[in-house]
Amino acid sequence: MYHILIIDDDSHINEMLNELLKNEGYNVSSAYSGTEARMLLNTESYDLILLDLMLPGLTGEELLPLIKDTPVIVVSAKADVTDKVNLLLSGAVDYITKPFDVAELLARIAVHLRTARNTFEKTILNFREITLNTTTHSVVINGADIKLTRTEYAILKLLMQNSEQVVAKLTILDRISDDTPDCTEDSLKIHIHNLRHKLKGVIGRDYITAVWGIGFMLTEKS
Repeated sequence: MYHILIIDDDSHINEMLNELLKNEGYNVSSAYSGTEARMLLNTESYDLILLDLMLPGLTGEELLPLIKDTPVIVVSAKADVTDKVNLLLSGAVDYITKPFDVAELLARIAVHLRTARNTFEKTILNFREITLNTTTHSVVINGADIKLTRTEYAILKLLMQNSEQVVAKLTILDRISDDTPDCTEDSLKIHIHNLRHKLKGVIGRDYITAVWGIGFMLTEKS
């Protein structure tokens, strides 16, 4: 269930939004000041935030830069175009002006939650015990960080993006060329051998299969 934080000092609007979003099936929390919101953000994670600007304590403009990796929709009576542009450039994903249409707000919330979910799914790749984070360039197996070379990481990422499919050697060389321009067809065999050795040393089995004359595949059937 998505968790949404409402930050608005107007108790009527805050409570109305709280009830509206709960009726839509969301998990909802509320803050009535920038200071209270900052405390909540330090102790809880949220999938989306509705942020008013004119808040006691920290203002919405002061709070926005402190919010990381969470989509923020500004909901404010300020209608000046410059305000909207500055806030969007500062990290807000959307801006809706009070008074607002409830159906429009719900639609915008749904769109940004869907976008955030799709972005997360593209960022985190999973195959069995292996988790690869394309943002941090980290690979974790059963909770342990696995140290890979730049080329090994690029190969594994491509195979995980195309798991259970054969990826041709030339395709691998072409797709990883931006990250590892020095990899050749001859050295590719060595990099894949080393990658298979590292993964098998942790997992105990080899998920990378060579398909003779074509390329390689990440599969559970190996």
